[in-house]
Amino acid sequence: MLIDSHCHLQYKGLIEDQAEVLARARAAGIGGFLNISTRQSEWDAVVATAEREPDVWASVGIHPHEADAHADLGEASLQAATDHPKVIGIGETGLDYYYDKSDRAVQQALFRMHIRVARETGLPVIIHTRDAEEDTARIVEEEMATGPFPALIHCFTASSEFGARMVDAGLSISLSGIVTFKSAKDLQATATTIPADRLLVETDSPFLAPVPHRGRSCEPAFTADTARFVAKLRGVSEAELAEQTTHNFFALFQKAAA
Repeated sequence: MLIDSHCHLQYKGLIEDQAEVLARARAAGIGGFLNISTRQSEWDAVVATAEREPDVWASVGIHPHEADAHADLGEASLQAATDHPKVIGIGETGLDYYYDKSDRAVQQALFRMHIRVARETGLPVIIHTRDAEEDTARIVEEEMATGPFPALIHCFTASSEFGARMVDAGLSISLSGIVTFKSAKDLQATATTIPADRLLVETDSPFLAPVPHRGRSCEPAFTADTARFVAKLRGVSEAELAEQTTHNFFALFQKAAA
């Protein structure tokens, strides 16, 4: 069994045929799905899907692109949303300096707020980072020094040096279909160095369809293609990689196993 540790089942490309999308994924051996929110207006729908589907869980959080629109989101509101039994993670949150759709100071403030809630609740914070390695690492390390919290770098595409810093800080790392791209040689090399007990896999669907599905809307079923590729990179069997990454998912997202 594999777990898609990061998908957006409410997004265009999946929501129109969500039941069939999930059925295809289950047929491909995907036994669990973490449905990620990016803005407060999505929280109810993301949770509703998790309530309806026994193998789907939810996260609540604010993507850095949406930070300006949520600058006044109170810590209490985010923490209250984590009370739902199917909400097992906080995010996605983090920093995105590639598009700079929100003020960087606001992004950083909201990122730290998510971390505080993660520390208070024990739920992992799901981190998005793009062109912001140094600030992401600095904030994670500063906040870890204040008090530990569980966390995951999702859709990892950063440098090997950043990855090592995050592993040293205690974080896990999730690989998406990007690792299968021909242009991703550096990422493929880094993928072989991630400690076995810190590795997860995801689709970030409907984005980033892996080889051999490039050009199509990505689906959770394609977790299997990414996992197959990563297993070959790391020189392990597909079954071993599936068992390890599923174990890692439940070790990190402990509320899912409760």
